[in-house]
Amino acid sequence: MTDTSSPLESARRLVVKIGSALLVEESDGSIRYDWLRSLAHDLAELHGQGREVIVVSSGAIAVGRHYLGLGNGRLKLEEKQAAAATGQLRLAHAYQEVLAAHDITVSQILLTLGDTEERRRHLNARNTLNTLLRHRSLPVINENDTIATSEIRFGDNDRLAARVAAMINAEALVLLSDIDGLYSSDPRRDSAAEHIPRIPRLTAEIEAMAGAAPLGHSSGGMVTKLAAARVAVGAGCHMAIADGRANSPLRRLAEGARCSWFLSETEPLAARKQWIAGALKPSGVIHIDAGAQTALAAGRSLLPAGVTAVEGDFERGDAVLVRDPAGQDIARGLSAYGALDARRILGHKSRDIEDILGYRGREEMIHRDDLVLTPLAKGEGK
Repeated sequence: MTDTSSPLESARRLVVKIGSALLVEESDGSIRYDWLRSLAHDLAELHGQGREVIVVSSGAIAVGRHYLGLGNGRLKLEEKQAAAATGQLRLAHAYQEVLAAHDITVSQILLTLGDTEERRRHLNARNTLNTLLRHRSLPVINENDTIATSEIRFGDNDRLAARVAAMINAEALVLLSDIDGLYSSDPRRDSAAEHIPRIPRLTAEIEAMAGAAPLGHSSGGMVTKLAAARVAVGAGCHMAIADGRANSPLRRLAEGARCSWFLSETEPLAARKQWIAGALKPSGVIHIDAGAQTALAAGRSLLPAGVTAVEGDFERGDAVLVRDPAGQDIARGLSAYGALDARRILGHKSRDIEDILGYRGREEMIHRDDLVLTPLAKGEGK
């Protein structure tokens, strides 16, 4: 990527976050349908190019509070939850309506913090999103405000969008907001503030540029956007902060509208594998035969047929060590099965899994995207 090229041009998989202030009229809680239709046209263009797009949308509380007569003041937690329950249905219907005009199927997913941090739920959510994308559906995600509490909720959809981008190995994340990027200081208060178009790395100096959250529906502000950038960039995902107030915001961004790009120095899959290799404590051991060892060295997934024994008591999504016939650790990865089910299907063909377990699980014991070879297994240091 050159210094002037946009990561949006090459992103095969991207996440777009929509702020409440863009989508909902603050005065009466109505959805801005003209703007939403223009966004749908942008999304349809990306979809037609074969891109995989996920939308993380705010706005459920902003819509629902007016239907419940809750006014514009500060809401209690239970009032936010009630407003979300009311507004989420209307918001989902709006996305369905505008994207149906382009023959795009919309799917709704509500997430909580635990869905991205607890590995089994993380794996479930990731598999669901990947399946929806594979079937060319466009997922629309929001935080599950109806059940989240102040202790566990994300608190803003900027960070939720970053967690989703990391979860699905997205190459680009676009935060559509009411500001066109990062400035050296708050441009609302400092007329001399300088716009920063590209941020190659997040430094203490960059983070010090964040100001307070704006008034109105937004619960984010630049502080949460920089927190989102740290998550996204660490996962190998480039992130943009762009002004989404005008119609067709994604088309405008693609045509060179001013924004700020936070750049990652690694690829999403490489970042994920670094996380698996260094950040997770293994909960068990999977022993494999020579044929499986050869397959892993060639970059393939680990199938149940190549597993000879299972040690430990682990759950689906937990990290495990992989050992060769000589007992050497040659890899680690996230198991698609808990220890009990893994023991039942070891040595069997993938086509037999449903008959043995009574349900159709993953074909792989560990998918190649969730597996990291040790340097010795890759032939390094010899």
